[in-house]
Amino acid sequence: MAEHALEYALDVFPDAEITVLTVVGEPSAFWAKATALALEDDIAGAAEERAAPVRERAREIAADHDTEIETDVRVGHPSRAILDVAPEFETVVVGSHGGSVADRLLVGNVAETIFRRSPVPVVVVR
Repeated sequence: MAEHALEYALDVFPDAEITVLTVVGEPSAFWAKATALALEDDIAGAAEERAAPVRERAREIAADHDTEIETDVRVGHPSRAILDVAPEFETVVVGSHGGSVADRLLVGNVAETIFRRSPVPVVVVR
């Protein structure tokens, strides 16, 4: 769904400066202890490596629209990471997986959390 959100942003906001934010999830509790021993640069490097294919695909989509984009990578919980940077932008465009009610109750819905808590307008693309 993130690709649909990017396509939408490129079509609807053709003159905007667009930043694609890739959020690499935090490690589980087990791995958190192990990675706590790692240097911050190692964690950042691992996040960059994991996000590389997503960033490359985003650049390809932007190139199809004759547009250049900025990319950024953060480590953390997706909704928190997006909400942390939201005030830097005029609008946030986010994809939604369209999860079931049960999914939202059990796991939470990143798009819904961003929509409810963002200090700037949010567009949710399905």
